[in-house]
Amino acid sequence: MAMTNRQVAAVLQEIGQLLDIHEENPYKVRAYERAAELVGMLDRPVATMGEDDLQAVPGIGKALAEKILAIAATGTCPERDRLLAATPSGLPALLALQGVGPKTVGRLWKVLGVEGIDDLEAAARNRRVRALKGFGPKKEQEILRAVEEARKGAERMTVAEAGLIAAAILAVLPGEARVAGSLRRGRSTVGDIDIVTSALPGPANRALRAIAESVVEEGEKKTSLRIRGRQADIRYARPGEEGAMLLYLTGSKAFNIRLREIARTQGMRLNEYGLTDMATGRISVYRTEEEVFAALGMAPVPPELREDRGEVECALRGDLPLLVDETDIRGDLHVHSDWSDGAMSLDAIAAAGEERGYEYVLVTDHSASLGIARGLDASRLQKQQEAIRRVNRTASCTLLSGVEVDILADGRLALPSTVLDDCDLVVASVHSAFRQDADTLTRRVIAAMEHEQVDIVGHPTGRLLGRRPATAIDMARVIDAAALTGTALEINASPVRMDLDDIYIRQAKEKGVKLAIGTDAHSSAELSHIGHGVALARRGWCSAGDVLNTCRRADLPGRCQ
Repeated sequence: MAMTNRQVAAVLQEIGQLLDIHEENPYKVRAYERAAELVGMLDRPVATMGEDDLQAVPGIGKALAEKILAIAATGTCPERDRLLAATPSGLPALLALQGVGPKTVGRLWKVLGVEGIDDLEAAARNRRVRALKGFGPKKEQEILRAVEEARKGAERMTVAEAGLIAAAILAVLPGEARVAGSLRRGRSTVGDIDIVTSALPGPANRALRAIAESVVEEGEKKTSLRIRGRQADIRYARPGEEGAMLLYLTGSKAFNIRLREIARTQGMRLNEYGLTDMATGRISVYRTEEEVFAALGMAPVPPELREDRGEVECALRGDLPLLVDETDIRGDLHVHSDWSDGAMSLDAIAAAGEERGYEYVLVTDHSASLGIARGLDASRLQKQQEAIRRVNRTASCTLLSGVEVDILADGRLALPSTVLDDCDLVVASVHSAFRQDADTLTRRVIAAMEHEQVDIVGHPTGRLLGRRPATAIDMARVIDAAALTGTALEINASPVRMDLDDIYIRQAKEKGVKLAIGTDAHSSAELSHIGHGVALARRGWCSAGDVLNTCRRADLPGRCQ
């Protein structure tokens, strides 16, 4: 299968980084970096272009064109293979660490003999890194923090990775099966996969062995396996008795303890097999979770709320909130097009929105200040707005004209107010100076929120799961400011962000702050991530009225009417 332009650009960027690590010609490094930018800007798929077509692009010569076509067809090229063969296998992974670039990786390797993350951690803990010229104790501590963050990320999966593994398992199980655990609860990251099935263990285990890298444990009640480097636990329940098992394996530890306490006060013992009357020893089994909740005198608790944060008491009183559902969503409020770093044309976004049954999609390409290829300046934003109007003449899904404007280090916006006035909605986000102290960063974001044109704060904590920790921003102050200014806070549904955390979502809801779910999609496939954002909103106890995406276009804030 031919690679997309974004995938080809990523390989070109990787080659440039490897060249930099090996201290090869800096002009050659820059040529690959520039080629990555140019490929990312192309309107046509590289896989459909010929060598002459590529050479017609300023900055791409014959040698680069040949390599680009080889990458598009095979995923690699001789230059990349040469560099990887000369590079310790653990070295490229260091580039994902916050604050560690190719030149730093090269020096760590050549001077200290660092060949992977374990070597780097040992060197930093033994205070060897600070001995390098230009590093020092502060840089050493930053490296240790980056290593720690990377290790945490390696221990847990993104919801996208977990979802793919779960789907692969469900596809081969011969009976009915349901996902449980933290994936079902909609947590932002997942430790391992839990699945409950009524399939017969014998046939199921044979099917699981066929897809497993290794089988950790195999039995009549439980099978554990490694698949794609991750662990999955499959629990077997008799047909018609799955309810208690699914309930037990879905709830958090604290939630399950509370349910057992409720059962005990009623003279019963609750476990994964059912409810046992402690006076008679009679066990009752249940086909569904709803039947178990009913036996305990409770309303069914949605999976996303099962954390023991007050939902048990609400269920006993019968006053749980009616949570927002994906069917309530009328549109996506954060999507990138090929006018900046996205892969979709405006027509393609409108068509994808129509396919999903959306009333609208907000186009939010990056502002030019980011240094992203083709980031929008004032002139190009105005041209894009004209193009959006043309698309809207025939599209049933309305494209809203927006922008993801950069919040500069001093709180100013990267585009003038006069230009932002012409947008339907404006998303303002931090994309730089992530290490500012809590007060500076918080005041910076609040200053942006005080701009009349800013409608939504994008990915408020700035985290990239497993790669970059959340900034030091004081979310309590930001939520208060959002309530005061009427600014919405984004629930960024990208699996690598999942930003905001549910605790902040609930605090925002309780202060009357609106939440805006955005996929941050750069391709049509990524529009499906909206479900992750809805799950986070549900974990934050949000009803439909708390989420901007449930509004009709005419009821959105800003200038959408």
